[in-house]
Amino acid sequence: MLGNWEYLLMPFVNLKLLFLTVFGAFAGMWVGAIPGLSVTMATSLLISFTFSWDLYSALALMCGVYMGGVYGGSLTAILINIPGAPAAIATSFDGYPLAQRGEAGRAIGLAATTSLFGGLIGVLILVLAGPIVSKFALGFGPREYFLLGIMGILLITGMGQGSMIKGIIAGLFGVLLSMVGLDPSTGELRYTFGTVYLMQGINFIPAMIGLFGISEALLQVRGGPSKAVKQVVDKIVPDLKMVLRYLPLTIRSSLIGVWIGALPGTGGDVAALVAYDNAKRTVKNPSRPFGEGAYEGVIAPESANNAAIGGAFIPMLTLGIPGDAVTAIIIGALFIHGLKPGPLLMIETPQVFWVIVGCLIISAFAMLLLVLSTLRFFLKLIEIPRNVLMPMIVMLSVIGTYAIQNSIVDVYWMLGFGILGYFMRLYGYAVGPMVLGIILGPIIETNFRRGMQLAENNPLAFIADLFSHPISLVLSIAIIYMIISQMGLLKRMKKKGGVA
Repeated sequence: MLGNWEYLLMPFVNLKLLFLTVFGAFAGMWVGAIPGLSVTMATSLLISFTFSWDLYSALALMCGVYMGGVYGGSLTAILINIPGAPAAIATSFDGYPLAQRGEAGRAIGLAATTSLFGGLIGVLILVLAGPIVSKFALGFGPREYFLLGIMGILLITGMGQGSMIKGIIAGLFGVLLSMVGLDPSTGELRYTFGTVYLMQGINFIPAMIGLFGISEALLQVRGGPSKAVKQVVDKIVPDLKMVLRYLPLTIRSSLIGVWIGALPGTGGDVAALVAYDNAKRTVKNPSRPFGEGAYEGVIAPESANNAAIGGAFIPMLTLGIPGDAVTAIIIGALFIHGLKPGPLLMIETPQVFWVIVGCLIISAFAMLLLVLSTLRFFLKLIEIPRNVLMPMIVMLSVIGTYAIQNSIVDVYWMLGFGILGYFMRLYGYAVGPMVLGIILGPIIETNFRRGMQLAENNPLAFIADLFSHPISLVLSIAIIYMIISQMGLLKRMKKKGGVA
């Protein structure tokens, strides 16, 4: 019988597994780069194709698609300011300004390199501390998830360009939109205004494509014809000095990504957001101001969202609890092949664990090599004249949105959000907080209701519970600190203390 290390090396020496992993990373990268085509969708389609395959071949392809797809969203986020996936929303904040400066090649190379580091750190922690991290994740109940959602709302207020109030308004409006449709607890209709098209709620993907893609196209059209920015391609791979300079930030963001990824129901989008905010708060001398093309604004979210992949596998492999939507699909694939994810998986079939680890390592390196080998092709996209590129963006947005559910209604929503995003950006409201508000809204509402039920619908008891458990206590203190710091009270207190 093969030992653990031999199973780890199996994807490296088995040409079939090696090819499927690399091909999966390539396919995932392209799927992730197309707005509307999610990694979750691609992975779910693979189950029907790989049903008759052997287990290791199916896992190799899925792991490759997963790793490549998470990174792929950053390509369009950097090049044309349309995140291919929610995990790349934070990357667009500084990635697109870098492309406008002619540094799209460097931004993509930096994102790919730090994604490699983040992916490898996530896999390393999966190997070394999987059971420990999974037990910690089990300590998160409704109270903790509610606080995590509130923390996310406070984080996105910092994305308001120049105005915290505008960021709060955009974020809370996104939360309000997330409440449209069926009530998750009672099944009653809310805010549907008698139309069946609102019964299923508002899908955040059409909202994301419209708010980012269509609004960008409208702004470009409003600005008139403009000459495409010539991109510098001689410095794609960051040098060793640059890598070492940002290595502490990469490691810190990757650890944040693993922690967030290990929390069931979160994923790379929340991890990237938290890491971006952490970088914005902790980096004292950024290369440029955040939001204007700071390298740190690309490094932090890209390290975190790829590290979250290893984190998402931790509860899946050790407890049978999916960390995100993709690992939930992979759990289904394991069941189809006769396995039972959970504590017994590590005992009865440890070889599956090690094959997954090997495939994740290969896909991380394959992602970097594929990006660097095809980068010049991607850079040609941004050098297309605006009067040609903008109609292409609108066309891809329509196709990508329609492909989600084959619904023309989603296209109407996307166009509506595009017009809304145009006016928001015209008057200085950031569109990112609204998208993330739609994503975080269900997390906040559902867990608030569960927490209130545990507190027997007593608000005072619910508040007391937030400060009576170790994890929720830490999160509550962090939220209070964030509120004080964002209101500027902390700086005023320090200033008065210095004067005294």
